[in-house]
Amino acid sequence: MSPEYLYYSCAIIAVILSGLAKGGFAGVGALAMPIMALGVDPVRGAAILLPILILQDAVSVWAFRHSWDRHILTVMLPGMAIGVAIGYFFAAAVSEIAVLGVLGAISTLFGLQRLWVERGGAIVLPSNSADWVGVFFGMASGFTSQIAHAGSPPFQMWVLPKRLPRDMLVGTTAIAFATMNWMKVPAYAALGQFTRANLLATAMLAPFAVMATFAGVTLVRRVDAARFYTLIYVLMVLLGFKLMADALLA
Repeated sequence: MSPEYLYYSCAIIAVILSGLAKGGFAGVGALAMPIMALGVDPVRGAAILLPILILQDAVSVWAFRHSWDRHILTVMLPGMAIGVAIGYFFAAAVSEIAVLGVLGAISTLFGLQRLWVERGGAIVLPSNSADWVGVFFGMASGFTSQIAHAGSPPFQMWVLPKRLPRDMLVGTTAIAFATMNWMKVPAYAALGQFTRANLLATAMLAPFAVMATFAGVTLVRRVDAARFYTLIYVLMVLLGFKLMADALLA
């Protein structure tokens, strides 16, 4: 497959996965960046996906704008901002190969963590853990989100033990990640990634994301969720290993 066809194939698959995640298959979107990185350098791929994520966030925030936890956002958003900044400086200071290796490591760890959780394992924090713990997990969420658009696991580790009502959990998550995605805009702009070519690629791919979002809403009620997620997370681990191997052998 030529580099151009590989890029477009990976990009379309990535935005479809992102759309399915917003349509109800939560967690599937974390596979988007590892697939995108097979066809384009990871920093450029993340920049192409970012405006699509921001558009999708707007719908979630509007839907749950009245249900969110002020304390969680007050604690985690500063940590997320620090994590995004660390991710920016990392991407600016190292080579594309190093970013690829870190993306592979994040993907592998994310997939293994989700497989463990699916089988009943979990890192259980106290529901009243100190705010500095929330800041730390916010930093981890910001870093992994800046590098791989995969900030959910650290966020969930601190927030889920608090057992928020469903709508408040969804609303708090939507606002936190929408805000963090806007934090990443200056970082990617500083990295010189909002080029005409990248924005045109975003515009071309956006319809696939929208269609996939609606498809996710329909399919989520018909698919065997357990087998589906297991397959996704296994693929994530395998892709993570491949990206790390590519980085080591480059």
